[in-house]
Amino acid sequence: MSNTNRKQAALNYHAMGRPGKIAVVPTKPTNSQRDLSLAYSPGVAEPCLAIAENKEDAYKYTAKGNLVAVISNGTAVLGLGDIGAQAGKPVMEGKGLLFKIFADIDVFDIEVDTKNVDEFVNIVKALEPTFGGINLEDIKAPECFEIERRLKEEMNIPVMHDDQHGTAIISGAALINACEIIGKDISKVKIVVNGAGAAAMSCTAMYISVGARKENIVMLDSKGVIRTDRENLDSMKAQYATDRDIRTLADAVKDSDVFIGLSAADVMSAEMLLSMAPNPIVLAMANPNPEIAYDLAMATRNDIIMGTGRSDYPNQVNNVLGFPYIFRGALDVRATAINEEMKIAAVRAIADLAKQPVPEEVNQAYNTSNLKFSEEYIIPKPTDPRLITEVSMAVAKAAIASGVAKTVIEDWDQYSDALRKRLGKDDAIMRNLTMAAKRDPKRVVFAEADNYKTLRAAQIVKEEGIAIPILLGRRDKIERLIKEYAFELDGLEIIDPVAEVDNETERSKKFIEHLYIKRQRRGISKYDARKLMYDRNYFGASLVEFGEADTLISGMTKNYANTIRPALHVIGAKPGSRVAGMYMMLTKKGPIFMGDTTVNEDPTAQELADITLLLDKAVRRMNIQPRIALLSYSNFGSSEGKTPTKVRAAAQILHDQHPEIIADGDLQANFALNSEMLTANFPFSCLNGKSANTLVFPNLESGNIAYKLLQEVGEAEAVGPILLGMNKPIHVLQLDSSVREIVNMVTIAVVDVQAHLKNL
Repeated sequence: MSNTNRKQAALNYHAMGRPGKIAVVPTKPTNSQRDLSLAYSPGVAEPCLAIAENKEDAYKYTAKGNLVAVISNGTAVLGLGDIGAQAGKPVMEGKGLLFKIFADIDVFDIEVDTKNVDEFVNIVKALEPTFGGINLEDIKAPECFEIERRLKEEMNIPVMHDDQHGTAIISGAALINACEIIGKDISKVKIVVNGAGAAAMSCTAMYISVGARKENIVMLDSKGVIRTDRENLDSMKAQYATDRDIRTLADAVKDSDVFIGLSAADVMSAEMLLSMAPNPIVLAMANPNPEIAYDLAMATRNDIIMGTGRSDYPNQVNNVLGFPYIFRGALDVRATAINEEMKIAAVRAIADLAKQPVPEEVNQAYNTSNLKFSEEYIIPKPTDPRLITEVSMAVAKAAIASGVAKTVIEDWDQYSDALRKRLGKDDAIMRNLTMAAKRDPKRVVFAEADNYKTLRAAQIVKEEGIAIPILLGRRDKIERLIKEYAFELDGLEIIDPVAEVDNETERSKKFIEHLYIKRQRRGISKYDARKLMYDRNYFGASLVEFGEADTLISGMTKNYANTIRPALHVIGAKPGSRVAGMYMMLTKKGPIFMGDTTVNEDPTAQELADITLLLDKAVRRMNIQPRIALLSYSNFGSSEGKTPTKVRAAAQILHDQHPEIIADGDLQANFALNSEMLTANFPFSCLNGKSANTLVFPNLESGNIAYKLLQEVGEAEAVGPILLGMNKPIHVLQLDSSVREIVNMVTIAVVDVQAHLKNL
């Protein structure tokens, strides 16, 4: 992706729709005048008076207990340096976004336009009544040390400068585990820290806290090794100064066990790496490019354990493993600080988590089945859903044990359940599926490639490494659009079905013959087969059928029937299977799967049971336990009629023939989605305990109406239709899909191909 396109894509992302990345959302009803009178005047006076009498009631009646301020003066923004407070706002919004999606913590970002330490400290101190915690961000050294020290001393809520402590916590866990794997005592390893900024200082202090010895550490800044004979050393650097006769990085790394990179790209050479001790540990964390390239390091030595700051290599040292969950635990026990005990607890929890069996959804996200504690897995992956429980609980326990918690948790199992429920409020499933697709991208035919949205989506999936697009359509129009919009699609195959058939290519003749043989007894002549092959959906399906592509995406410009018919004619259903359509609706309560929404108009009881089996398998492939409700306008026989009778019969078939499936009906939709109502009224149902997450509709009409209503009125994001039961993976888009919807469907299609190939 060129710098120009990357720049424009980033600007478009931040500007589209409502500018920015975060918003304030009401958490109480506001529908009536009574609601408003309680929310504001006169009702709001009551919580005000309660808080005036007891300040701690602010945690009971306001958002303070789940609200963190991300505060910066913009003096050290990412790799951009001192660009000013306002220019740093997109980064602070982004940090707020990560707090929300990983730990369900609300954030206000605050950009303070001052470089004066006293002014900054006074402003932040004055905000204490508003927030439950303070995350300091992108403040340059050495001012950041003084700012954090003073705020921690003078405020009574948790304060943490994540640039310092986040990297220290994650890399500390990585160092502990790497030493364990290679059998070296952390108290004896020789450590070189290249960099002397805020992160380097905090990392070094953390390594000492978890067992490293200060006398075994050498630190370098831009001038070289920090030595005791250097003039004008500040107090932070002076504590790590050495009197050894070493001056350069090459001198320092010779015979060392550990290299910690918090500096700049490519400062470490292969020769330097070769000079290190056996089984070296290299955490090269400069971004976007590490101090030594991963491929070069691995080619230079085969006994190395290496981590970087990048997601495309093993052992990514990513602060998101820590800060959301550290604040989560601190907020939940009303901690007055984030102290050393809490940070070390986070280190230990992260390190221990890497030694536990990896959940299948994490394996799937990284397209592997065997992630385990090893040289290439020394810290957990950011998608691991256990981070919120393991790290938050460890931090909360440490806060209680160290005496800084105002609230003591008595039931840790209940707290663990509450933490897990927080993860159901985002689209984590799509993030995991995207990771899985990127680990093993497949060839995807874009059947409507002479369309701007399709080409835009093709560029995104190509850039992200989700898929390898094959562009189908009129070559001249595709090339004109690519040039007009400066799409970077060089090297992709462009196929013009009309030209292929007109020129009677060997490929087109093969496709025509196959279609003719398959459909000759269904009214298709050889002439008809040739004419149909002009249709890009027939041609694209044929590419998949003959293994020249892995899957097909189409339907944005044609109705559903005209899109699915060619796939059924060319590829067909799996032997003995039905074909059905499923939508995945991404809601605030987690994903809900709905079927059949697109194919079967009025299925029989047996056909409903068959559709249910298809949905069950599809949801399981996404590493979600299906809880299936077969819907009607009746609850377990409360009404008679054709539809409830059919649905009850389908449920009985499933109970008799597939008792391992959690499915029940007939049920009304509100009971299916409200576990408390269901348990109170129908305690015998096998769905009791949790709400249904998979809904089977009695006919096409009800399913189609339901998902479209939910999409428009319920503000749910629709992913689909996901076509089930085909002999080879084919997927159909909604008419006039957005670019995002196309990308989501391509992601689903790639993961579907991966699953299909595993089952061959």
